[in-house]
Amino acid sequence: MTPPPYYGQQPPAASGNDKVTLWGVLGIVFAFLCWPLGIVFAILCLNEAKKVGKPPTLAYVTFGILVLGLILNIILAATGALSSLVGGS
Repeated sequence: MTPPPYYGQQPPAASGNDKVTLWGVLGIVFAFLCWPLGIVFAILCLNEAKKVGKPPTLAYVTFGILVLGLILNIILAATGALSSLVGGS
């Protein structure tokens, strides 16, 4: 039996209602598939983590993936490799 929470302390979230993990995982998946949705889910994860007091690690991972993808696209576009990948001449 767990003791009752202290005054002013929030009880831990139920395991079936963990929106932080849900938004974080969706953010990571969509960071690879559709980057605008990845940003949306990362922001949702960050806001939900702040609200419930959990660490926003998955949001930070999503933002990192998005930044690395942006840097990679800039490098590929600057070197001309991006046009050869998409079938340009």
